[in-house]
Amino acid sequence: MGESCLIMTQWQHMSHIIQMSLSDEAVNNLYPQNAFPIEVRHFLAEWIENQRWENFALENMEGESQARVLLDQTISQLQSISKENPNVVVRMKLKQISKVMAGFQREPLQFAVLVRDILRRERSLINTPQQMSSPQQYPSQFETRESSFPNTQDVDHLVLKVLEVQDIRQNMHQIQEELNWDRQNFESLQGQIQQNGLDPSQPEIQKLQNHIQQLEYNLNTGSMKRLQLLQECVDCLDQCQVRLINRLKAWQWEQHKATIGHPFDENLHPLQTWCEQLLGVNGKLRQELMLMPKPVPELLEQLGQLLQVLIQGSLVVEKQPPQVIKTQSKFSTTVRYLLGEKVAPGKPVVLKAQIINELQARNLGNVPGDNVGELINNTAILEHNSGTKSTCATFRNMSIKKIKRADRKGSESVTEEKFALLFSAEITITGCDTPYRIQRISLPLVVIVHGSQDNNALATIIWDCAFSEPDRVPFFVPERVPWTMMYNTLNSKFTSEVQTQHNLDKFNQHFLAQKIFDKSDFADDYSNMLVSWSQFNKEVLPGRSFTFWQWFEGVMDLTKKHLKTYWSAGLIFGFIGKQHLHLILQDRPNGTFLLRFSDSEIGGITIAYVSASENGGQKIQNIQPFTKRDLEIRSLGDRIRDISHITHLYPDLPKQEIFKKFYSEPQVAPGGGYIPVSLLTKVGTESGSATPPLPVQTPVANNLHSPLTFPGPQFQPTYSTQNSLTHSMMETAASPDDFRPVANNSMDFEFETILQTLDEYEDNTLQS
Repeated sequence: MGESCLIMTQWQHMSHIIQMSLSDEAVNNLYPQNAFPIEVRHFLAEWIENQRWENFALENMEGESQARVLLDQTISQLQSISKENPNVVVRMKLKQISKVMAGFQREPLQFAVLVRDILRRERSLINTPQQMSSPQQYPSQFETRESSFPNTQDVDHLVLKVLEVQDIRQNMHQIQEELNWDRQNFESLQGQIQQNGLDPSQPEIQKLQNHIQQLEYNLNTGSMKRLQLLQECVDCLDQCQVRLINRLKAWQWEQHKATIGHPFDENLHPLQTWCEQLLGVNGKLRQELMLMPKPVPELLEQLGQLLQVLIQGSLVVEKQPPQVIKTQSKFSTTVRYLLGEKVAPGKPVVLKAQIINELQARNLGNVPGDNVGELINNTAILEHNSGTKSTCATFRNMSIKKIKRADRKGSESVTEEKFALLFSAEITITGCDTPYRIQRISLPLVVIVHGSQDNNALATIIWDCAFSEPDRVPFFVPERVPWTMMYNTLNSKFTSEVQTQHNLDKFNQHFLAQKIFDKSDFADDYSNMLVSWSQFNKEVLPGRSFTFWQWFEGVMDLTKKHLKTYWSAGLIFGFIGKQHLHLILQDRPNGTFLLRFSDSEIGGITIAYVSASENGGQKIQNIQPFTKRDLEIRSLGDRIRDISHITHLYPDLPKQEIFKKFYSEPQVAPGGGYIPVSLLTKVGTESGSATPPLPVQTPVANNLHSPLTFPGPQFQPTYSTQNSLTHSMMETAASPDDFRPVANNSMDFEFETILQTLDEYEDNTLQS
């Protein structure tokens, strides 16, 4: 069981040597505490770099003979250096590596491909410029993952200690054999002395006695050192395993945060290697303890506890189920076991999934009794994929047939109730006598019965992912959070959903705060205020029929589907209040316009522009918002081209230059003698009497002109945050038909039952 662990570790030593063939500076950055002397590194680096590795491939069997030659030469080089090096530790490492590499004799092509891949990867790392990582916006009790790879220095040190224990045991065995032989000779000499009357003080006899005493002393000393080293190995294994478990928790935490757009490296192979190494070391140490002359129950018990934690902690949900699941809809999820290659052959391991509620998630020690839901296709076999070297159970067509809800608390909605999937199995590891029960729960999920509940359910998930603490009691989240955390969440979710590098700026942040706190004064500071879950997605916005989250999610969806390129290019001002709008446009010439998201309806973008008023002054017009339906008919770029009233994007960028690349190509004349037809956007009197009335016109205040610089490539307003407006500022209301239906957060069980019944009826009708 432990042999593959040692092979893996020694191969890592070899990979370190290969990595040194690139540059000392780069290697020192990657491996600052390298165990090999510089002369050994340089010699091996030069030799490895001078060989040809790029042409090897597993499917090209013609290169096997050449790969065998290179393998033999590499082993020969290692053995030669091992004999000549005076450093005992280095000599031991190189000797062990050469022995392990001899195992590739049966598959030399695999060895060559491994070297090729290591060289490619290291060159890629060296050639990739290092980037400063942005500070995390969430608390963490786990170790941050400096890289995706485990700390091989610690594992290597542990493996060397185990090798030292094995060497001491072998030396003690030789000493014991020599001692047994000398004792037998001494007993024979004693018989001759008694029979022949020889002098017991003769030099030969005295020398033999002294040698026996020395061997006994060496044996006792070795036994004490062996026990001490075993204790150190177990303690070191404990420390390494604690770091491994923390890394696994950090991986799961980052997976959780990925829902709101945080970066996430889903690669589990380094952690799998680490798990396998520690399992191998645990097995080796248990073997050494069993070979001790006297049993050491304390260390055996400690190793048993470590083994149980490792086996049970190696089950992870690699691909989470959807966190909003509609009943009677298919979904998939994948559970991976990081010690899959160590599972005892024979009986297949079957993972079972069941849905649990929040109370059951808090008591995982007890097997959940009452079923809170009925799952279809909730079993999967743990299967090993030799190509990816992963062992996974994939639930491909799972479905929630029914769900049983708990009693609601106060005004709690059904879309606020959180569930999870519990995956469990019984597993036996090679070399272990007893089977172990392993289990893992998924991230929290919300179960809905109708699509109209999707938006509110997603709000529950966003709040949970953004503001939950590591190692929390499932599924506790605070009721209120600082606005700065709320804004960071909105920004992260917006940029990840739209897939853009263009972040929300501080002016967008300020307007969003005004929106959620229902504050109209532009000069207020909201950084120290707390925002509640109710303000986020329970209470409708004043004068509106939707919540803050429903409005924000509509903007995200519109930008993702129709405005991504405009937003990424910095052409959309975005979230801006009417006070701010008037302040920055008041001194602009007629025809100046900017693009802003509508705050009166879900998923709309409007054009605000400066035009001449009837009395010879200026006024600000707000064109009725364009929705997804409008932009599907005609793009935003073409609509901007159509409107002759607007000429310059704020502050003074000619629209023909800025938006030219977004214009559609002229239509090609259709065949059959038909005349081509196109749609144009008209505003106000341009569209004739059959069009809707002009938007509400708001005069610009003439006494506001204090300077303030606006940061950004396009928008550079001059205004003061201390100014305030007394004039009424209203946006033209959109057509009622453009509003999307909004799910009521306070829906009761009766309404949900009706929705579920209608949904089941619809599914049955389609099936029949």
